[in-house]
Order: sequence, then structure tokens, then C-alpha cells
Amino acid sequence: MKALVVRGGWEGHSPMEASDRYVSVLRDAGHDVTTSESLDAYLDAGALAGTDLIVQCWTMGTITADQLAGLSRAVHAGTGFAGWHGGIIDAFRAEPAYHFMTGGQFVHHPKEFVEYEVRVAPDRAGHPVVAGLAPFRVTTELYHVHVDPDVEVLAVTGDKPVTWLRRWGTGRVFVTTIGHTVADLEVSEVDAMITRGIAWAAR
Repeated sequence: MKALVVRGGWEGHSPMEASDRYVSVLRDAGHDVTTSESLDAYLDAGALAGTDLIVQCWTMGTITADQLAGLSRAVHAGTGFAGWHGGIIDAFRAEPAYHFMTGGQFVHHPKEFVEYEVRVAPDRAGHPVVAGLAPFRVTTELYHVHVDPDVEVLAVTGDKPVTWLRRWGTGRVFVTTIGHTVADLEVSEVDAMITRGIAWAAR
């Protein structure tokens, strides 16, 4: 499998350190991984056509129309797209077409960290991304999000979506809202969801 990890944007989400964690996961699994600190990676149609998975960790920032079109075309044609927290759903705030592809958009979080319980949606307990995960607690930013009603919600806190899947053409999209800090990614259940989610999303 060939994977592309695109990272940058707001430094508060530690895009290099956070994404390096899953670069290692992918490489340890024997996959061919390329990293890019430029959104121009989305302009190379030939390279994207041969890419099975894009992992993005790019909070806020701006994306050009051509970059977004290249990304959207690649995912629609079957390249998987995955990420966590602001790196996927608080990217490119001015681009509704991008958020339509991801199936959701960050709206707000309380000023302080919140302790909350995450549980698997009962009707999705058998899905391979979340199978066997018991309810768990995290203390971190609690994202309030807008989501497309067509997404497949795998995990929730209260009535708020936490982890979901999206189909974009023939491509698969994985999103979890957890991941403000690298420590969040080290929570075993969070790490399991992301590791399984990126595997699920890959072509």
C-alpha cells in the first residue's frame, strides 16, 4: 500500500509529532509512506492516482481551488482519506466543499478541557474500526461539530458524534474528533480507532 501523509497548518496541534506516530504505524506494517509539508501534494494527479491512503494533519490554513479539486478527485476515485481532530475537520474553514467531503466540520469547543466518556454506537458495535472497544474516558477538548446526516457514526459522547465514516465516490473517509494533543493519541482506545480507521479507509 502507498500512503501520503500531509501535515502542517496551526502548530498548536503538533502536526509533525502527531502525524509521525502514524507514519511509524504505517511503515511498521510494511507500507510505502511519503510525507509532505505542502498542500501542493494535492496537485500531482499522477501520484495521487497511485496513492491508496492520504492521512491529513493540517489545522486551519487555506487551500487553493486547484489543491482542493485534486484532493477531492483523488478521494472520489478511491484514495482513502483519514485524520483526527482539527487536522481533518478544522482545516480550510472557508471551504464548504471540503467539509462536505469529510462529512463534518468543527464548530466550537469549551475553553477548558472536559472529561467525557466515549462509547461505541450500539448499532455499530461489530464494525471493525470499533469492535471490542469498551466505553472509555478522555480529558481533552470536546468538539461540537456539524455533521452530514449521511455519515456512519461509530462512536459518540452523549448525543455528539466522536468518530464517523464517510463514502466519497468510491473513496472512504475516516474521522475522529479526538486528538488535540499527542497524549490523546496515546490513549489505547483512541489509538486503536485511528489505527483501524486508517486501515479501513485505505483503498
